[in-house]
Amino acid sequence: MRLGRQPTLTLDAYAAGVRAGDRAVLGRAITLVESQRPSDRLLAQELLVRLLPDCGRALRVGITGVPGVGKSTFIDALGARLLERGHRLAVLAIDPSSQLSGGSIMGDKTRMERVGVHPRAFVRPSPSGRELGGVAQATREALLVCEAAGFDVVLVETVGVGQSEAAVAEMVDFFLLLALAGAGDELQGIKRGVLELADLVAITKADGDNELAARRARQQTESALHLMRPRSPHWQPPVVTCSARCGTGLDELWAHVEAHRRALEAQGELVARRRRQQLAWMWGLVERGLHEALRAHPEVRATLGPLEHAVLEGTTTPLLAAQQLLRAFGVVTTGS
Repeated sequence: MRLGRQPTLTLDAYAAGVRAGDRAVLGRAITLVESQRPSDRLLAQELLVRLLPDCGRALRVGITGVPGVGKSTFIDALGARLLERGHRLAVLAIDPSSQLSGGSIMGDKTRMERVGVHPRAFVRPSPSGRELGGVAQATREALLVCEAAGFDVVLVETVGVGQSEAAVAEMVDFFLLLALAGAGDELQGIKRGVLELADLVAITKADGDNELAARRARQQTESALHLMRPRSPHWQPPVVTCSARCGTGLDELWAHVEAHRRALEAQGELVARRRRQQLAWMWGLVERGLHEALRAHPEVRATLGPLEHAVLEGTTTPLLAAQQLLRAFGVVTTGS
């Protein structure tokens, strides 16, 4: 069989295929929005504008946790429950990227044995690249494509390697933190900043000999959360225990997710949160674009090497070097 590049789809074909739930077209559409080629980026944005009327109806849930907490196993168990209830489920699993190839190296899809093969589920592993917090650059856009394809629940699984997870919280409706019961320090591995972002904390692997430790961890986490200001004035983050292996606690957990949505919708906060997220996304793209434009500017490129060397050698300060780079870019600084 002859292998080669697939024929390019038209904008109409992409839009129609996504709306029809064509899995092959959906996969190609997400590949398109992940592409860094200028021609692909232009087409991707045109596609997203066309799909926007079909977006926004899904429940968006971000899931994070330290390595070893069992995120993929948890998603497989929870996803199977949701599929049994008739939901259409999309999972965007953000893998740590190979520093050499840029490809995904963990293979989350292979660990989701039930969800990965279900006809009403779509699992998309994506390399995280260099994005802060393990969030692939086009995850937000992939989320919109999945919504336009008719998936009513979208789960975003993050790397969870100790980097900032704020980027995840800024693209979802509900931010779920998975934690383990640790010997001596029940909150080991949970950064305060991540805990403050959580809409719910789930102590996983609460079965067998670990069940008692999980209950203690739940009590300690509840105490810690009560000392923090919740993200929403209309929601106090609960703490639950669960076991993906035994299937316990998952129904209670999802009931909290649904209750959270009802509470925020009743106060108009869900719409307001999504609008804030859109603006934050816009400004994030502006900042990235400015950074790329600065580095590509010929006068900046000419002076960047000597300035970096001067900073490394201690013959100038980072502030003075930054001001010189900005002036080379055409920005007048005020000395701060």
